[in-house]
Amino acid sequence: MYVPVQSKDGKQLMPTTPPVARHLIKSGKATPFWSNGIFCIRLNYASTEYTQDIVVGVDPGSKKEGLTVKSESHTYLNIQADAHNKVGKKVAKRRKLRRSRRGRKCPNRKNRKNRLANKKRIPAGTRARWDWKLRILDWLSKLYPVTHVCVEDIKARTWKGSKKWNQSFSPLEVGKNWFYSEIEKKWELLTLQGYETKEIRDLLGLKKSGNKMSESFDAHCVDSWCLAYHAIGGEPVVDNTSIFCISPLPIQRRNLHRELPKKGGKRTRYGGTTMYGLVKNTLVKHVRYGLCRISGFQKGKVSLTNLEGKRLSAAAKISDCKILTRINFNYKGGRLSSPA
Repeated sequence: MYVPVQSKDGKQLMPTTPPVARHLIKSGKATPFWSNGIFCIRLNYASTEYTQDIVVGVDPGSKKEGLTVKSESHTYLNIQADAHNKVGKKVAKRRKLRRSRRGRKCPNRKNRKNRLANKKRIPAGTRARWDWKLRILDWLSKLYPVTHVCVEDIKARTWKGSKKWNQSFSPLEVGKNWFYSEIEKKWELLTLQGYETKEIRDLLGLKKSGNKMSESFDAHCVDSWCLAYHAIGGEPVVDNTSIFCISPLPIQRRNLHRELPKKGGKRTRYGGTTMYGLVKNTLVKHVRYGLCRISGFQKGKVSLTNLEGKRLSAAAKISDCKILTRINFNYKGGRLSSPA
């Protein structure tokens, strides 16, 4: 376990070991802080900004995905993330509810011309799925001096007699090409085919688990490690098999009308991210429950859940919470412990 380091000016430096991080914090030469569950330090003095090449291996998947941050010498972090695959169904449901309101006597906007017709765009579900990977890469680039990104290239299955159709119009191909174009704007992109990743894995004597839903290094991170190893090189031995499990936050941003109103035709407030001057998914320290996050609002009080998403309280007092910072992911596997 290595601790990410930032310079006094906020630039990413090479990670350090926990003993060195403890020494810098105790001597006042560094300030500790958390970044989405990862313990980091920021130097309080000017230092030489020497960095090495660091690559992020990305193994995309339909339900689970693996990412590995690696240099030539060390493996700094392995992430197993849940795929962001529920937006498409939510958009379809929103469309159905909106159309059903037009046939009832309730507030609704008039049908209007599709403003997105004949414009180059990515469907909401496809954009969310690939933008989720890009958000993780942006977060990792704020912790480590990332220079390369190596992705396992995936292809859509083509129909017999219509090969051009899937290659040009498949949501998989459209999202993948957009993802690659965004990566090339910030880092150097490398791609490998699936069979090439398997050849590297077999050459190194590594085995992949058949249980794709298990939270273990052998499920997905073994492939992302092989991708990173191919791009950066180093010792052909896995030196870090611990994983950090995250998942997208289930946010209801705007859902004005639910399926069934309450008695009297009144509809309760549902959705939204801000209320009482607070934002959902803000990390707080409660006097009873300790570290937890805000997940909702109700009658002047807040709903609290732990970092893994389990409900702790549905009506906690705001005065009992100390506001810390906002978080962007669900930590299914808990947060990484500090070296202190």
